[in-house]
Amino acid sequence: MKFAAFETSTEWCSVAVWIDGETVGVEERAGNRHGELVLPMLERLLASAGISIAQLDAVAFGAGPGSFTGLRIACGVAQGLAFARGLPVIGISTLEAMAEESGATRVVACLDARMHEVYYSAIEKDGLRWREIIPAQCIAPASAPIPEGGGWTGCGSGFSVYGDIFRKRFALLMPEIHPSAVAVARLAASRLAAGEGGDAALAAPVYVRDKVALTIEERSCR
Repeated sequence: MKFAAFETSTEWCSVAVWIDGETVGVEERAGNRHGELVLPMLERLLASAGISIAQLDAVAFGAGPGSFTGLRIACGVAQGLAFARGLPVIGISTLEAMAEESGATRVVACLDARMHEVYYSAIEKDGLRWREIIPAQCIAPASAPIPEGGGWTGCGSGFSVYGDIFRKRFALLMPEIHPSAVAVARLAASRLAAGEGGDAALAAPVYVRDKVALTIEERSCR
């Protein structure tokens, strides 16, 4: 099986290609240039691997939560590549991808969501999959629930931005961890092999939060 994976939910633009059990990937800080960078990055990866887009069997993407624009870019690119070729598409949680990237087995994933909130979830490795202990949500850092038990590793930019709050709650923090296309590919591989890929036309981001900005009144109260 050969498939491409995209992750553009944060400031990082990340692309990977899975080829029969091996993954190659590339990423860079993109600012707001994800749409400009993502396809050339894929083309370079495919060329270095010696395969073409026509040889891909599926497409995976980081479905969210994360940047609204970034999520639409990853989903749109995945749909564009897959639709014309009749390929299955699968969306992977960016919080799961971040947990996968960390190498830990019990992870509190926390991304800065701006507007004084974070995207937050506690997830635990269960075989090849991740199981939600605290469902993904958008929440004020001070109100974020603490999972029961020990051995939890905190990962993601939320721990950097709100470290003064979270350092009191978790012994081990890895704020530098971000979701990557390589992690998306690793998580997608077994699911695609199990036939979980879907129609490209039905692929959609998972926003978690519908609101994209504070009102003038809300900004004045903070």
